[in-house]
Amino acid sequence: MKRYAIYGAGSLGTVLGAYITKNGGQIDLINRNKAHVEALRKNGAKITGTVEMTVPVTAYTPDEMSGKYDIVLLLTKQLLNKKVVNFLADYLADDGVIVTLQNGLPEPGIAEIVGSHRTMGCVVEWGAALTAPGVCTLTSEVDSLSFHMGKMDGITDKKFNEVKSLLELMCPVHEESNLIGARWSKLLINATFSGLGTVVGGVFGDVSENKTARKVAIRCMKECIDVGHAAGAEFAPVQGKNITALFYYKGAIKRSFATMLIPIAMKKHRNIEPSMLQDLKKNKPCEIDAINGVVCEWGRKCDVKTPINDRIVEIVKKCESGKLKPQASNLCLFEDLL
Repeated sequence: MKRYAIYGAGSLGTVLGAYITKNGGQIDLINRNKAHVEALRKNGAKITGTVEMTVPVTAYTPDEMSGKYDIVLLLTKQLLNKKVVNFLADYLADDGVIVTLQNGLPEPGIAEIVGSHRTMGCVVEWGAALTAPGVCTLTSEVDSLSFHMGKMDGITDKKFNEVKSLLELMCPVHEESNLIGARWSKLLINATFSGLGTVVGGVFGDVSENKTARKVAIRCMKECIDVGHAAGAEFAPVQGKNITALFYYKGAIKRSFATMLIPIAMKKHRNIEPSMLQDLKKNKPCEIDAINGVVCEWGRKCDVKTPINDRIVEIVKKCESGKLKPQASNLCLFEDLL
């Protein structure tokens, strides 16, 4: 019998695991948070927000893992990838794959450890929050849930379709021939709305519906697109929308028009709370270097200036160290760049 696992079953992973189990799949939810695992075992996965359901699930801590898995859906923070992927390699079947649903551009680093023939990438286009042990809130509208999935060299069509069928137990899966483009599109969204949402201490809607925040956001988007293009990426559509056509600008008129589109585009995802902000609230390090930091890093490589993203990284790191608090007044720290 095939064995599947979600490693790093926090907010997104618990919601995904609940859907897969509810719709007839069998999957192990693995998390190092013992209180969360115990709550899942005792009470099931309780999902609130845009849906309401409680689903009995199978949950373990990493030290309780055994045997080999055919598919491991990876949802831990990228900061720990080297350690985590090396650990998971011992639990991967000979023809097993690690499917990274992480932010940023994680596939190359994972492939270096387990090989490209055992690495797949998946872009998650919905959000959730862990609100209590065993309890998660789905913050995206149900009709907007989707995955975009691609594969690296060596992945067979059979394995690709096996992963696709597993994820389709939750929501539609779009086959993505342009995986890097899909990654850059998701990176643009995360850098803009997760990055700025963390800066202001709010949800995506606190960025998209605030006049000053939108002025920063549209410039953040342009930097991401400029850097991605310089790096050779062709941005993939997001839920059928060409984000470069909608949000890229060269002059003030198009910038104003693109800025007005932001709240419309983010309407169904306005309640998403950035995972980085969730981490800061728990006094945990966040993955700013794997999101806005990636834009800055590639900007330096490609000689493209990224002042907005640089400033977001600077502010979030000051929030990490306690020098600043995530709050709306931090928007004044961008005034010299607008």
